[in-house]
Amino acid sequence: MDNLQTRFKKQIANELQKELGLKNVMAVPTLSKIVVNMGVKDAILDKKNLEKATAILGQVTGQKPKWASAKKSISSFKLREGDKIGLVVTLRGKKMYDFFERLISVVLPRFRDFHGVKKVSFDGTGNYTLGFTESTVFPEIDPGKIDKVQGFEVSIVTTARNDKNGFALLKAMGMPFVK
Repeated sequence: MDNLQTRFKKQIANELQKELGLKNVMAVPTLSKIVVNMGVKDAILDKKNLEKATAILGQVTGQKPKWASAKKSISSFKLREGDKIGLVVTLRGKKMYDFFERLISVVLPRFRDFHGVKKVSFDGTGNYTLGFTESTVFPEIDPGKIDKVQGFEVSIVTTARNDKNGFALLKAMGMPFVK
């Protein structure tokens, strides 16, 4: 079976080079990394919520998440600097391509009334961020075992210098954009 990474190197990179009018194949934008962030609700009140979210994010990404701490104290949220309030996973290499392929071919089509992802979620430098309100759209997660709905965001970091090249890269790799 031909995976996305080898298909990109053999076929998609050459097509992108022609489409973007680049002289060197090394100038073709590529995926750099995929960062998955999850802010955990009520992580301060009960540490078990953080452990449950760690298990969920670990199943979704196939990699153990790193705990993210609060950078500063906010009294109205009863938050102290250094409290563990979120989770971060950075995917690179084969795991990144496998996650991306699963995202575009399995997860996104599972949404009800899905017509594509928005084109406006680029950050100006070719990176794309996609938010999920719940993790149950991933087939690895059993909805019966989840007691709290937890959202997260997926940031796809590319080597593209602008949004036009980033859009062309993701479109060539199969990202279903809104028509």
